[in-house]
Amino acid sequence: MGNLASVAKALERVGAEVRLVHDPAAVDRAAAVVLPGVGAFRDAMARLDDTGLAEAVVRRIGAGVPFLGVCLGLQLLFESSGEGGRRPGLGVFEGTVERLPTTLKVPQIGWNELEWRAAGAGMAAGLPAPAYVYFVHSYAARPADPGLVAAVTDYGGEVVAAVARDNVWAVQFHAEKSSHTGLRLLASFVAAARAPA
Repeated sequence: MGNLASVAKALERVGAEVRLVHDPAAVDRAAAVVLPGVGAFRDAMARLDDTGLAEAVVRRIGAGVPFLGVCLGLQLLFESSGEGGRRPGLGVFEGTVERLPTTLKVPQIGWNELEWRAAGAGMAAGLPAPAYVYFVHSYAARPADPGLVAAVTDYGGEVVAAVARDNVWAVQFHAEKSSHTGLRLLASFVAAARAPA
C-alpha cells in the first residue's frame, strides 16, 4: 500500500530480516508483523479484506505477536475512518479516524516535534529530545481510550502521532523517512520483537 519497499529497506538497515508477504499463511508464520501504508483508508481495507490479510493481522495481534503500524497502518487499527465516507477498519482499538481539525494546510507535510505520553515509553527509549519526525497525512486517529496515546504533535491543535498497547506499536508519521530518529525507533521495535516473551 505505497511504502512497502522503503519501510522494508529501513527495517533491513536496522538488522531485521524482512519478508514482504501477500497471503495470510505467511502472516501466520511471522515472528513480527509490520503494516505500512499510504493512500486511502477505504482502498487499503478493501485490499486487506480481499486477500484475507485483515483477519490474519488481527489474529496475530491477538496472539501477542509484536506489531508495528506505520502511517495508514496506524489508522487501519481503529474501528472506522471518515475518509471518503464512513468505512470500517480492523477494529483492534476503539475509536475513529477523522480529518485533521485545523485551519492549517491539509495534508500536513513536513517535520514536527513529538510530545511523548506514558504509553510511549518503549518507543521513546533512546530517541533524542526533542524528537522530530516526518508527517504526510490528512487524517488522524481519535482513540476512545486516552491511555492508548503514546505521542502527540501540534498541528493547529493536538494530533495523535503514535499509539501503543501491549504488543502493538503504531505511528502516524513515516518512521522510514524520519532520519536517525525514525531508524532508532525501528531498531527499538526490532529489539523488542526479538526479546524473549
